[in-house]
Amino acid sequence: MFASFFPKPKVFFPSIVAWAALCMALWFLWLRDLGPTLSLGNWVGFAYPATHTGQNTVASARELAHDFWLYEYMIVASAIFSALWGRLSPHRWFWWSVVVTAVIIFITWFQVQLDVMINEWFGSFYNAVQKALGTPGSVTLAEFFGLLATFATIALVYITVAVMTRFLVSHYIFRWRTAMNDYYTAHWQRLRHIEGASQRVQEDTMRFASVMEDLGVSLVDSFMTLMAFLPILWGLSAYVKELPLVGAVPQALVFVAIVWSVIGTSLLALAGFRLPGLYFRNQRVEAAYRKELVLGEDHADRAQPPTLGMLFADVRHNYFRLYFHYMYFNVVRYAYLQAGVLVPYVALAPTIVSGAITLGVMQQIVRAFGRVETSFQYLVMSWTTIVELLSIYKRLRAFEATLDNEPLPDIEREVLPSRGTS
Repeated sequence: MFASFFPKPKVFFPSIVAWAALCMALWFLWLRDLGPTLSLGNWVGFAYPATHTGQNTVASARELAHDFWLYEYMIVASAIFSALWGRLSPHRWFWWSVVVTAVIIFITWFQVQLDVMINEWFGSFYNAVQKALGTPGSVTLAEFFGLLATFATIALVYITVAVMTRFLVSHYIFRWRTAMNDYYTAHWQRLRHIEGASQRVQEDTMRFASVMEDLGVSLVDSFMTLMAFLPILWGLSAYVKELPLVGAVPQALVFVAIVWSVIGTSLLALAGFRLPGLYFRNQRVEAAYRKELVLGEDHADRAQPPTLGMLFADVRHNYFRLYFHYMYFNVVRYAYLQAGVLVPYVALAPTIVSGAITLGVMQQIVRAFGRVETSFQYLVMSWTTIVELLSIYKRLRAFEATLDNEPLPDIEREVLPSRGTS
């Protein structure tokens, strides 16, 4: 699944984490202050301003120059990482598995930065709305439409980048599927005896690629969003002096986001721990039913009504088990997600009632809290997709075991009865 596309995956993926940690450490300890000396921004209109006064225009120019220097640094770091892997471990899919992976990570970070800009815009916009409603005539029509135009500009860039990213990721994932397909078909003679081998090569690799497209991108996006919005929420926590029932808590908003996310992740993991195995068994009985129908196309003695009836009874029984277990899982999931809508407002209740924040700041807090909370809740939000991926992994793992001359997993050796218990 991974070795067909990535060079030495057991080393490659940890190396991404280690390289990212090293680059982040170098940035915060040393390199971010070298922008005025090393940045190429002055060639393209993003030069550091000469003065260091506190004027808004100078501060904005410094922020743009700093962001441009960060993008330069990320591009150089990604290029060095890719070049090292290309040199040390040449691979047929190097350009897609290494280089395009780095490109996707960089673009995802850029999208998150656009989201940060939108979050800042919400603060300015709702402060202007509060000012206009409180003091008629204090905000001109030109200023109001100027704020809307700013949002439209950011949104247009975001939409363009998002569409291009999805197009690139789709091609990336299909190359991954191609790599798996080529790898398994090259060993077909050893794999064809596994139950449902043809379905696993054709359908499971397709589903694996499709699931990874959604799950992989959302994982990178959640991590990047957490990196960008956690400092923002940390700073906004200064407005919140106390929490209901709890009282004063340092960095209260971050504390609430972490605690609430841990509660949700634990509840969903507990409620859904049986689902991966049930998904896997569903795929087995579906494969057995499909195989009998296919054999019946060429052999008159196959796919007889009693046999098909028994095989379909297996399908029905397993689906009904899955529906039952999903019922209580969805009760927990939807109850948790709906309750989560109120969490930031409950946390802000003493602050709102005391009038300690403006409407714009409240909107920034609620939106930043939602981004951080969602990032921490990656497992909660993606649990259904993760369950599907785990079931696909279990099926393709049988191929890996066969090629490595290992015994098949226990679940592969189970004999499924036509009638079972839940």
